[in-house]
Amino acid sequence: MTVNMTKGQAINLQKSDGGTLTAVRMGLGWQAAPRRGLFGSRTREVDLDASAVLFADKQPVDVVFFRHLVSDDGSVKHTGDNLVGGAGSGGDPEAILVDLQRVPVHIDQIVFTVNSFTGQTFQEVQNAFCRIVDETNGQELARYTLDGGGQYTAQIMAKVHRAGTGWKMTALGNPANGRTFQDLMPSILPHL
Repeated sequence: MTVNMTKGQAINLQKSDGGTLTAVRMGLGWQAAPRRGLFGSRTREVDLDASAVLFADKQPVDVVFFRHLVSDDGSVKHTGDNLVGGAGSGGDPEAILVDLQRVPVHIDQIVFTVNSFTGQTFQEVQNAFCRIVDETNGQELARYTLDGGGQYTAQIMAKVHRAGTGWKMTALGNPANGRTFQDLMPSILPHL
């Protein structure tokens, strides 16, 4: 059963049978919003990028994004850059896979961000979502939907963080501005 998350909501990441999750996928999807023009509605492609920043004791130690597809330890992998989105067409146009069992013990938080590499604002995006899926069986565990557009070019989406022997996910949904994860670091740090 999927939990539709609201900003600030936290959930334990565990299997429906109470077992521990071993691998999750953070999926990102979106569509370009139609714009009314002189000659009717049209859309312009929007290039959103998903990133995962790995933290140890509130310090960034690694990042996975379209130019660095695998974390140095191999526990986090990006499936590749999607330049046009496609939410509503099934699947996740961009995804980041996290092997929770392989994440080194010193990594205590992984923050997922989304940014518009081409600088378009979220007013030009529709049907955008971030979801967490149990990668072992494909079951969607949680979904955070971006709504309301806005004059910002990025979103601090969610974080997974250690909670005892397991992991929790917290929906953040904080708007920010920046074209890359580096631009977003000042906006990420208050959420650690």
